[in-house]
Amino acid sequence: MSEALRFELLGPQRAWYAGRPLDLGPAKQRAVLAVLLLAAGRPVPTGQIVEAVWPDEAPVNGLNVVQKHVAGLRRMLEPDRSPRTPARVLTLTDAGYLLRVPPEAVDVARFERGVRRARAAQAAGRTAEALTEVSAALELWQGEPFTGFGGAYFETARHRLVEMRAVALETRAELELADGRHGELVGRLVELVADFPVRERLRHQLMLALHRSGRQAEALAAYRDYAGLLRDEYGIEPGEPLQDLHRRILRADPDLLAQAPRRPAGPGDRWAVGGPEPFPAPAEAPARLLPTSPAESPLPLTAPPQPAAPAQPTAPAQPTAPPQPTVSAQLTVPVQFTVSAQPSGAFPPPPAGPGESPTGLPAWVAPPVAPLFGAVPPSRRPAGVPGWLSVVATVGGAFIALLSFGMLTWLVVLLYGIWRRGWGSILAAVCYLTVAVTFVVVVGGSETEEVSGPEGAMILIWLTTWISGVPHVVLLNGRLLAWLRGLWRGRPYADRNRLRREYARYLLYQYPSAREDLRIGRPDLPRAYDDGGLVDVNSVPDHVISGLPGLTRSQAQHVVVDRRMRGPYTSMEELASRCLLPAAATDSLRELLIFLPPAPIPVPPPTSPPGPPVTSVAPGRNAG
Repeated sequence: MSEALRFELLGPQRAWYAGRPLDLGPAKQRAVLAVLLLAAGRPVPTGQIVEAVWPDEAPVNGLNVVQKHVAGLRRMLEPDRSPRTPARVLTLTDAGYLLRVPPEAVDVARFERGVRRARAAQAAGRTAEALTEVSAALELWQGEPFTGFGGAYFETARHRLVEMRAVALETRAELELADGRHGELVGRLVELVADFPVRERLRHQLMLALHRSGRQAEALAAYRDYAGLLRDEYGIEPGEPLQDLHRRILRADPDLLAQAPRRPAGPGDRWAVGGPEPFPAPAEAPARLLPTSPAESPLPLTAPPQPAAPAQPTAPAQPTAPPQPTVSAQLTVPVQFTVSAQPSGAFPPPPAGPGESPTGLPAWVAPPVAPLFGAVPPSRRPAGVPGWLSVVATVGGAFIALLSFGMLTWLVVLLYGIWRRGWGSILAAVCYLTVAVTFVVVVGGSETEEVSGPEGAMILIWLTTWISGVPHVVLLNGRLLAWLRGLWRGRPYADRNRLRREYARYLLYQYPSAREDLRIGRPDLPRAYDDGGLVDVNSVPDHVISGLPGLTRSQAQHVVVDRRMRGPYTSMEELASRCLLPAAATDSLRELLIFLPPAPIPVPPPTSPPGPPVTSVAPGRNAG
């Protein structure tokens, strides 16, 4: 029966039975079906269904309402079943409602499986097969999923699936670049950059495709536009890989036009400029294709074992690192992590080269320093524009505009517009110059001491431009403008900390070894890396949990005791259900907490003392 069913969630929600479309019923019934499909093959508690479908205010008789919608779904899913026959597709178990359909019946599961196969093929060097798999997976998308459904559950699932599609699109572009299709790829990349304007990997691919197509000027213009967007909106600079590509295009590096040799992928191969970005080798995962909760991800990434470091003259050789656990992320904002122990990948990473870190992290992660206050870290500033020079130029320009009574404001704004190639600033400079010249002509050419009407209006305009010109010059500094935007919202550093938390989660997702190397989520340990305030709730000591925002003293003690008695947590939903936390507490913690498994305690190998074994003799009648 269940083999004849087919469901679509990647776009408008639809279902078929034996090739015949089904009427899914009212909106709430469709939402209940969507929750069950996201957990197809696993039971879903009734309380979780109520919380997902009615996020704002659950009905008083929520269990009865869910039973009514389940009854309607059973009639729809099994139209040939008699009323007295037990249901076989949608059943009730002790753990909740269970939708018994194969993973191939849901397009989400087929999409995730296709992406995993593409990862495996790309890691093995089979570019054509990987391109076929990822293209077939992307063809399953018919639009934005879960349209019309609100609440945190569906928002989380929607963001996760959209993020997976963006990663798949980036992967297809990398594979097409490796296949030499840069000419036909440019137009599609321009559309993707418009859809995802802050994804740096797409900008990297667009610049490389333009350069290989002989359009170096457009590649440099694409970098300038992206750098200006980051400075103006976020007060940061492009990443080191993109800056390096920009420098190589400027000096016409011939290696950019040649394809890099293919080899098994390792963590240090991310952002390889000469060729596509390979995936880490996939682990042998169980048959679970959909997340148990919104905090889980269907794409587990496994860190391959690190090779033994060569012996140094002044230091002993580093032992081989144990296999890292698999980290799966809810790819949304905020993101939580669910970790399960998985075997390592099939391909070990290559030895660390000049651009790689021996820890398995890319070279652009080190040094892991992110200051809480001040400007952007030095490694992310453009060459030749240090932070102190930006501050000095801003202060000097403001003093020039103030002390010249607004007569030289046009010069400061014009120089900035020429430097940034911003036509808006150049047009503003023309306006300032027009006001200054008109003021000199009208007021300076007056032969009477009385102020006429036109002269009074001109003086008023001059005073306005003088007073407004000084803050205009100050706000030309992108970093200061970003800080003031945060101050206007009441949280001066909220945006910067949020970006740092996203970046730290990205590191954990792509490089699981960053957990130990950078001590992400451990504010109780000494470290140099700023993760934006993340807290690993399963690893931090009790006093850190007591200081979490939004928790009362009794709630914090409940979390500590529950963690000690029942073990670690896997998601925010499990933490809230086990500790009975209210929605106000979980909302304040959702952006800060991550859920990593406790680090395994290494067991030292048994050692025996040198020399022959000593046999102990028990005392008895023949002893002594």
